[in-house]
Amino acid sequence: MTGQWAATRPLGSTGLDVTAICIGTSPLGSAPHLYGHAVEDEMAYATVRAAFDGPFNFMDTSNGYGGGNSERRIGKVIRERGGLPEGYVLATKVDADRATRDFSAERVRRSAEESLERLGLDKLQFLHLHDPEYYITFAEAMRKGGPVEELARLRDEGIADHIGIAAGPIPMLLDFVRTGLFSAVLSHNRFTLLDRSATPLLEETQKRGMAFFNGAPYGGGMLAKGPDVQPKYAYRPANEAVTRAAHAMAKACAASGVPLAAAALQFSLRDPRVTSTVVGVSGPARIAETVALAGHPIPEALWEELECLAVPDEVWLN
Repeated sequence: MTGQWAATRPLGSTGLDVTAICIGTSPLGSAPHLYGHAVEDEMAYATVRAAFDGPFNFMDTSNGYGGGNSERRIGKVIRERGGLPEGYVLATKVDADRATRDFSAERVRRSAEESLERLGLDKLQFLHLHDPEYYITFAEAMRKGGPVEELARLRDEGIADHIGIAAGPIPMLLDFVRTGLFSAVLSHNRFTLLDRSATPLLEETQKRGMAFFNGAPYGGGMLAKGPDVQPKYAYRPANEAVTRAAHAMAKACAASGVPLAAAALQFSLRDPRVTSTVVGVSGPARIAETVALAGHPIPEALWEELECLAVPDEVWLN
């Protein structure tokens, strides 16, 4: 696995090339309710600077992370640098208005405009529709004059170069992918050592030549810190079978001298169907830590053991 993550690969058919690891910036919005700690401004700025100076050329953010805080902090560093570093790819997302639950066409356009202002950019390279499942159905998203039509209009107007869909439930994501409107799909917590819900989605995106971004390879922390430290999976109380499997996987990794987090990250990196794995960071040291985890040697026998410890599909998130 050593070094493979450093090579860029095509982002679907967009003409963009990205590294196998994408820097996720949800923690930089400062969300202690999700991650257990706050991230102050200076720490966030230092993290973005380290990301821009590091080996990865891909960053993911969203209008809604920290109520816009993530984008504002990234935008400050972009302005310091006089723009994005050459060859760097930045993806963001349009979000519903959480206060009013509005996810209309008008909200989509307003969300994109807010992102442009915070980031200090003239246009957006990649723009996802984000977490529609909490606000609207697939049919409502796709209706004439609705949010997906407006997202496509933003692309056609040159405000966004490419559009994608970022959500949780796999059946909904499959519906969006099959419309043929999107260049990429981002799924989270559903293709990990513990949960393989996204397998049909991976197969569909590969068939269509789309990019697949795998978010939250650590399941929200359980596979990074271990189930004793982080008992939740995907930011919610874990199923008992998931917790048992995580304990068994942690024990197997320890016996092989492999950090559980290295196995969790490389599980995603080693699958050729995954274009880029989104790893959330909350401090500059996490960049170097991610490099170390990506390159840590893992014996084939451990992969076979971990596969045997995987939880049954009836407890997957789906």
